This record gives sequence, C-alpha cells and structure tokens, in this order.
Amino acid sequence: MGWHLAGLFILIYALFPIVRTQKLMTSNSSLLRVGNVPIYDLVLMILGVTSALYLGFAWHGVAFLGIEEQSFRMGNPNLYDIVFSVIIIVLVLDIARRTLGWILPLIICSFISYALFGPYFSGLLQHPGVRFNTFVSSMYFPQEGIFGVTLWVVSTIVFHFVLFGVIAQRTGLGKLFIDNATILAGRYTGGPAKVSVVSSAFFGTISGSSVANTVSTGALTIPNMKRLGYPGHFAGGVEAAASAGGQITPPIMGAAAFIMAEFLEVPYTTIVIAAIFPALLHYVGVFSVVHLMARKLKLTGMAKDAMPKLRAVWSEGWANIIPLLGLLWVLFSGYTPFMSAFCGISLAIIAGMSRYREVRTLIFPALFLTFILYKYLSGGFDLATMLILSFGSIIATFNAQKPVSITQMISIFEVGVKYSLAVGAAAAAVGIVVGVINTTGIGFRVGFMVTQGAANLASDIHHLVTLGNLLSFTIADLQLLFSLIFVAIICILMGAGIPTTALYIMLVSVAQPALAQLGIPPIASHMFVLYYGVVAEITPPVCTSAYAASAIANSNPFRTGISAFTLGLGKVVAPMAFVYAPVLLFVSSAGFDLWEFAYTSISCILGVIALSASVVGYLFAPMKALSRILMALSGVVFIAPSLQADFIALAIATPALVFQLLSIFKSKSKHDLASNPRTGG
Repeated sequence: MGWHLAGLFILIYALFPIVRTQKLMTSNSSLLRVGNVPIYDLVLMILGVTSALYLGFAWHGVAFLGIEEQSFRMGNPNLYDIVFSVIIIVLVLDIARRTLGWILPLIICSFISYALFGPYFSGLLQHPGVRFNTFVSSMYFPQEGIFGVTLWVVSTIVFHFVLFGVIAQRTGLGKLFIDNATILAGRYTGGPAKVSVVSSAFFGTISGSSVANTVSTGALTIPNMKRLGYPGHFAGGVEAAASAGGQITPPIMGAAAFIMAEFLEVPYTTIVIAAIFPALLHYVGVFSVVHLMARKLKLTGMAKDAMPKLRAVWSEGWANIIPLLGLLWVLFSGYTPFMSAFCGISLAIIAGMSRYREVRTLIFPALFLTFILYKYLSGGFDLATMLILSFGSIIATFNAQKPVSITQMISIFEVGVKYSLAVGAAAAAVGIVVGVINTTGIGFRVGFMVTQGAANLASDIHHLVTLGNLLSFTIADLQLLFSLIFVAIICILMGAGIPTTALYIMLVSVAQPALAQLGIPPIASHMFVLYYGVVAEITPPVCTSAYAASAIANSNPFRTGISAFTLGLGKVVAPMAFVYAPVLLFVSSAGFDLWEFAYTSISCILGVIALSASVVGYLFAPMKALSRILMALSGVVFIAPSLQADFIALAIATPALVFQLLSIFKSKSKHDLASNPRTGG
C-alpha cells in the first residue's frame, strides 16, 4: 500500500496542477519548474512519498532513530509518527482535490471535525471526542484510516482490473464488442441507440468505469443516433445511462464491488453472481426507453450495407476474446482476483502484440508459459487451469489483426494508469472517513436516527394507507419502506460530485447499520447502497457520465443529465426489488427458490417496462397524461415482490392498456379511411 500511495503522489503531483487552468498546464520549464513540474509540487511529491514509505520502513522499529516496533506505538505515537501522519492526511486530501474536485475533501474535513470536536455536538451525535495524537495515528496506522481496506483493495486488485480493461479494449476487444452489438441490434427500430445499450453492456463486462465506457462507445454511437434523428440530449443520455451500468455489470464491476467483497468477507465471485439480475434489469430499462422512443419518433434501423458482417468480424477479431475468457476461468476456478487479472493482462498483451510468424514477438507467450508451468509444478495451478491458459496463450498468437507495437502498448499502459489515479486518490482519502466512523461510532448513531425517524413517520400515517383487507400494511412494512427511501435520498444527494467507490465506502459505513437493524441480508443492503451510488452518477446537477456524453453530443449538459436519469429508471427501482426479494441476488442468506425468483423477476421486468412507457409517453400508441400516471403507478406496484401486488398492478394498468388498444383501433380506422376514401363515403 505504501508503494502504491507513493506512486499516486508522484504521478498526481506531476500531472495535476494545483489549480486547473490552461496557463499552468501548458507553461514551459523555467527556474521555478523542473520538467514542467513546479518546485512546490516536487516538494509535496517528496513529502508524500516519504510519508507513504515511512510506515513500512519503521514497522519493525529503527534503533538508531529511537523508533520502537509499530505494535508498541499504537495509540502512543512518537514525534515521527505524528509529523508524517499530519503530512499524509493533508496531502491525501490534496490529491483527492486535484483529481476529483473540492466536494469529497470538504466532506472528509467535516468528518475530521466531528471526530476532534465531538463534545461540542448536541443530542445523539455528541461523543467524548478523540485526542489529536490518537486521531492522527489511527488515521495513519493500518486497519483503519488511510492504510485501511479501501487502499488495500485498490492497490492489490482494482488497479489491475482497470489496467486489464484498458488493454483488452485498446487491443481489439472493444471493436469486437461494438461490431457484435451492431450486428445484434443495429437493423431494428432505433438501431444506433440499441447498439449503444448493447455495446455498453458488453463494455461493462471489462470496464468498471462509467466515464470510460461513455467516452469509448459514445464516440461512435452518439453521432449515429443523432444522424438517425434522436435529439442530442437524448442521444447523450442513452449513452450515459447505458455506460453507468459498467460499474454494476459482471464479471468486472467497479472498484466498489471488490471493496464490497472485502467488507462482506466473501469471494468476489459471490458479488459477481449476485449482480447478474440487477444488471439485466438496468439494461432492460434503458433498452425499453430507447425502443419506445424510437417507435414514438418513427425512427428506423441502420441500412443493411452499413452493418458489419458476422463472419468478417469474428474471422478477424476472434482472438481478442481469449483474455476475457482466461480471466473468467481463473476467477471462477477459485483463484484470487489478482491472479485472474494478471492472467487476463498477460493474455491481452499476447493477443495484442505476439504473432506466430514474427519470432521476436513470441517472447511474451514464452514468458507467460514459463510462469504457468512454474505455478503448476509448485502446486499453484491445477492441471485444467494450466492447460487452458497454455492453449489460450498459444492460439492468441494466431490473431489475424495487425499487432500492437511496443510504443502503442506503452501508451495503452499509460492510459490505464491515468484512469487509476482518481480511484486511488479517492480510496486513500475516504479511508479517513471509515476511520472516523469506526472511531466515533457515528454509523450506528445515524442508523438509529434513520430507523427511528422512519418508525415515527410510519406510525403517524399508518391509518391513512390501510384499507381493510384490500390494502393492509403493518407499521414494520412502512418503516422499512421509509428507511429505504431515506437512505436512497442520502445516497443520491451525497453522490453529487463524489465517485461511486468513495460514496459506497462512506455510505455503507453509515447506512448499512440502519438497514441491518431492519433485518435486511448484508449482501442486499450493500448492493442497495452501491446501486444508488451509481444512480447518483447520472443524477443532475452533478453527473459526470452525462457531462462526458453531452460533450460528444454537443448538447445541453443538464438536459442530457435529465435524460440519463429517466433512462436509468431500472437502477432506481432494482434496489428496492432485491431488498424486498433477496432471491433476485441468487446468493442471499435467505436462500434461493426457483418459483419465487421466476414470478418476482418477471414482475420486476414488467414494472420497469411500465415505468419506461410512462416516461416516454408511448407503449403501442401515444399516451395521454392519465395513462402515463396509471402506468407509472402500476410500474411501482409491480416491483413489490408478491402475487397480490402483481394483480393490483395489472388492475391499475388495465385502463391505460384499454386506452392504448382504442388508440390503435382509431389510428387503424383513420389509415383505412385515408387509403380507401370511397369506403368512408
């Protein structure tokens, strides 16, 4: 962790100026700069590296400096510990500010103030306070604070998966995904928009970054959507909403998913399995809105001659799927995520650079084969894994595409590292929040406030929402509903400008205790917080994915954000569904029942489609205001996991469906009359 953090200090202070202005970023070398890096940034860089590496250096004590072993200094830091603690706290906040803006550091500063000035708070939030020396040492020493689980996961796992996603995408897997998405969806109604959804779903399997997905696929799909007739803000919204699913799409989800596995102390594959249906529900929602909007605007699909040919696509790019398959095999064979990412990266390098006819490029498969054989002989790999990885590394050299040069591969690695800087800075900084929550117990205090407030509200309105046997809710039912709504609102509000990973870490420490008190299974409560953190990424006023898409679409950023939010309704309702029906997560401690999963999943999909129709104002024909309201209500009720709720939802939707059928009949009658005027006479 120390070496990783040292690298973050070096690269962030070298690449991100103290103030983001064009003048600072383009200034030439001078007496006050070394290689275009200001002297003061070099000083901060040295201080950051020193403070990051000091902990490991002094772990077993340094006799000539009078530093005892670290275990003897816990809670009783010496002068070196205090000085380096203060330096690293300040500098971690600074690199978070430089990469992510002011919002996250200001929130962290408020947590620091709460820890130090606890006695001055009133009511339930009051606590005895934490001594300054105790605070800085607990934020610095491992287990809590900066060198806690968040930085550990990012430095050992997340960085490598980000790197794999970039390498695989740039060496040909990205093009393979887009071409296949075009073949699958391009010829249908609103083709380019559906291509955007499908390709973003494919990209989500290798990239956990919403913005990276938006930029990668949006450069092609957004102009195509605009040419077809979609408004610019809607085209950008489609791409942003679809790409936001990258953080919740297995097998390679966002950094928060890896941290979730550490928090829950379960294998990462458990998180992957649990995320399958919720991710599907998200893409069903986006796809439904896209399809209905295309029908409403009477948009056609792509021309046949503009479509790629399936045989040509796979004959040229088949080898690029090998790295992803190799990664998945290693991951689901029970090996660590780190090992699976390493094998995936190695296979991606081979598929991108090595060709069997160019002998000098075979050094890469030779090295990887040597590693595989060593792992097998030392008991690290079983026979099946050894054979599959060996076979993959050999056939990848038969890739028909033009090989990537060493210079290009270096550039790809550079991009991958740059993508990781903001995630690393956020992980280090938000570790302070985790440390404060654990030290002060504020998580349980806030959790109690949420559940108590929800219980009071449920008691006050219980008699208003109970209609005999037809519609009967207990106070416990209402308390759970209001608690979920409160937590969802907190997630979305706090998510304004904060990366999903940092938001998840903060909120799961605060909100999860509240949900746990209500009996929600741990994996469901963690996934609930994660999903609303992702929703925050496409919720105005601060929605980074939508802003990236609006730049490509040349549209209004705020309108693009509104479009992205409405398109992402699947992510808004999915968390409610799997909290009430943990069976949708497959691996919940509540168990798995096939019949319950079947009717619950179908009702959730119907609910998302109903909500999509309400948003667009079109199902089989244009909808009027009353029909849209009825469809929205039925969509919400469909999400409730019970057959009784499904029948109620159908009853609510029936008038709207009848109006739709009447509209179709009238439209057909008018068309027949126009085509045969004599019949009408």
